[in-house]
Amino acid sequence: MSENDRKYDFEERLVGFAVRIIHLSESLQKSKAANHIDGQILRSGTYPAFNYGEAQSEECRTDFIPKMKICLKNL
Repeated sequence: MSENDRKYDFEERLVGFAVRIIHLSESLQKSKAANHIDGQILRSGTYPAFNYGEAQSEECRTDFIPKMKICLKNL
């Protein structure tokens, strides 16, 4: 596996994780408490894929690192 394959593999894995989070969210029972937790799980579980994509588009390391820290924090 080349270095480029690994880079895209991470992005694909984050997208796959987001899809699994969406499926989990849809399977939770509907109650006031579950809706609250569901919303938090949905936001924190899907955000890293988008944030990683945004970090990849940064032109310099000083912009990339803070975005990746946010991505890891959400995970």
